[in-house]
Amino acid sequence: MSLSFAAPPPSPPREEIAARLDGHNQHVRQPELGDTVRIARTPDTIEAGYADRTGKCYGFTTPSATRVSVVGPTQADYALNVRFDDGTSAWFDASLVAFVDVDPGQTLRIGEKWFVRTPDGDWIESSDPN
Repeated sequence: MSLSFAAPPPSPPREEIAARLDGHNQHVRQPELGDTVRIARTPDTIEAGYADRTGKCYGFTTPSATRVSVVGPTQADYALNVRFDDGTSAWFDASLVAFVDVDPGQTLRIGEKWFVRTPDGDWIESSDPN
Protein backbone atom coordinates (compact mmCIF):
# COMPACT_ATOMS: atom_id res chain seq x y z
CA MET A 1 0.00 0.00 0.00
CA SER A 2 1.36 3.39 -0.89
CA LEU A 3 0.33 6.75 0.52
CA SER A 4 0.67 10.03 -1.23
CA PHE A 5 0.21 13.47 0.21
CA ALA A 6 -0.61 16.62 -1.65
CA ALA A 7 1.67 19.57 -1.10
CA PRO A 8 0.09 22.32 1.01
CA PRO A 9 -1.00 25.39 -0.89
CA PRO A 10 1.51 28.24 -0.90
CA SER A 11 1.11 30.83 1.84
CA PRO A 12 -0.26 34.18 0.73
CA PRO A 13 2.20 37.09 0.67
CA ARG A 14 2.60 39.01 3.94
CA GLU A 15 0.93 42.06 2.40
CA GLU A 16 -2.21 40.03 1.67
CA ILE A 17 -2.31 38.68 5.22
CA ALA A 18 -1.88 42.18 6.67
CA ALA A 19 -4.66 43.51 4.44
CA ARG A 20 -7.00 40.75 5.62
CA LEU A 21 -6.29 41.58 9.25
CA ASP A 22 -6.61 45.31 8.59
CA GLY A 23 -3.64 45.95 10.86
CA HIS A 24 -5.15 44.16 13.85
CA ASN A 25 -4.46 40.83 15.48
CA GLN A 26 -7.92 39.29 15.36
CA HIS A 27 -7.04 36.88 18.20
CA VAL A 28 -6.41 39.67 20.71
CA ARG A 29 -9.50 40.96 22.49
CA GLN A 30 -10.10 44.66 21.96
CA PRO A 31 -10.96 46.65 25.11
CA GLU A 32 -14.65 47.31 25.78
CA LEU A 33 -16.69 49.22 28.35
CA GLY A 34 -15.92 47.90 31.83
CA ASP A 35 -12.71 46.07 30.94
CA THR A 36 -9.55 46.40 32.99
CA VAL A 37 -6.92 47.80 30.63
CA ARG A 38 -3.26 48.82 30.61
CA ILE A 39 -1.85 51.87 28.86
CA ALA A 40 1.08 51.18 26.52
CA ARG A 41 4.49 52.75 27.06
CA THR A 42 5.06 55.22 24.23
CA PRO A 43 6.59 58.71 24.11
CA ASP A 44 3.04 60.19 24.22
CA THR A 45 1.90 58.16 27.23
CA ILE A 46 5.19 58.73 29.09
CA GLU A 47 4.94 62.49 28.54
CA ALA A 48 1.30 62.49 29.73
CA GLY A 49 2.19 60.39 32.81
CA TYR A 50 0.02 57.37 31.94
CA ALA A 51 2.52 54.80 30.62
CA ASP A 52 2.07 51.31 32.08
CA ARG A 53 -0.87 52.39 34.27
CA THR A 54 -3.87 50.10 34.71
CA GLY A 55 -7.46 51.32 34.83
CA LYS A 56 -11.04 50.70 33.68
CA CYS A 57 -12.42 51.44 30.24
CA TYR A 58 -15.26 53.90 30.90
CA GLY A 59 -16.29 54.80 27.37
CA PHE A 60 -15.45 55.45 23.76
CA THR A 61 -15.86 58.32 21.34
CA THR A 62 -15.11 59.70 17.90
CA PRO A 63 -12.63 62.52 18.62
CA SER A 64 -13.35 64.39 15.38
CA ALA A 65 -17.00 64.74 16.47
CA THR A 66 -16.58 65.32 20.21
CA ARG A 67 -13.31 67.27 20.12
CA VAL A 68 -11.97 65.57 23.25
CA SER A 69 -8.25 65.82 23.98
CA VAL A 70 -6.66 62.45 23.16
CA VAL A 71 -3.31 61.04 24.24
CA GLY A 72 -1.56 59.62 21.18
CA PRO A 73 -2.34 59.74 17.47
CA THR A 74 -5.99 59.46 16.52
CA GLN A 75 -5.44 57.78 13.18
CA ALA A 76 -8.58 55.64 13.43
CA ASP A 77 -10.68 58.53 14.87
CA TYR A 78 -11.64 56.31 17.79
CA ALA A 79 -10.64 56.86 21.41
CA LEU A 80 -11.22 55.08 24.72
CA ASN A 81 -11.71 56.75 28.09
CA VAL A 82 -9.77 55.11 30.91
CA ARG A 83 -10.38 55.88 34.59
CA PHE A 84 -7.62 55.16 37.10
CA ASP A 85 -7.72 54.25 40.81
CA ASP A 86 -6.72 57.78 41.81
CA GLY A 87 -9.91 59.14 40.19
CA THR A 88 -8.22 60.66 37.15
CA SER A 89 -9.26 59.73 33.63
CA ALA A 90 -8.09 60.47 30.11
CA TRP A 91 -8.93 59.70 26.50
CA PHE A 92 -6.46 57.52 24.59
CA ASP A 93 -6.07 56.44 21.01
CA ALA A 94 -7.35 52.85 21.07
CA SER A 95 -3.99 51.55 19.83
CA LEU A 96 -2.47 52.56 23.18
CA VAL A 97 -4.97 50.65 25.33
CA ALA A 98 -4.45 46.91 25.94
CA PHE A 99 -7.06 44.52 27.31
CA VAL A 100 -6.18 42.93 30.68
CA ASP A 101 -9.39 41.43 32.13
CA VAL A 102 -13.21 41.60 31.93
CA ASP A 103 -13.52 41.95 35.72
CA PRO A 104 -16.53 39.62 36.11
CA GLY A 105 -19.17 40.48 38.68
CA GLN A 106 -19.18 44.22 38.16
CA THR A 107 -22.60 45.85 37.84
CA LEU A 108 -23.94 48.52 35.53
CA ARG A 109 -27.20 50.45 35.70
CA ILE A 110 -28.88 51.94 32.64
CA GLY A 111 -32.14 53.67 33.56
CA GLU A 112 -34.03 51.21 35.73
CA LYS A 113 -32.21 48.13 34.41
CA TRP A 114 -29.23 46.45 36.08
CA PHE A 115 -26.61 44.34 34.33
CA VAL A 116 -23.88 42.05 35.69
CA ARG A 117 -20.63 41.20 33.88
CA THR A 118 -20.05 37.49 33.25
CA PRO A 119 -16.61 35.78 33.19
CA ASP A 120 -16.67 35.75 29.38
CA GLY A 121 -17.26 39.52 29.24
CA ASP A 122 -20.96 39.58 28.40
CA TRP A 123 -23.40 41.80 30.28
CA ILE A 124 -26.58 40.02 31.40
CA GLU A 125 -29.65 41.71 32.80
CA SER A 126 -30.06 41.17 36.51
CA SER A 127 -32.33 42.19 39.35
CA ASP A 128 -31.38 45.27 41.40
CA PRO A 129 -28.20 44.23 43.29
CA ASN A 130 -29.14 46.31 46.38
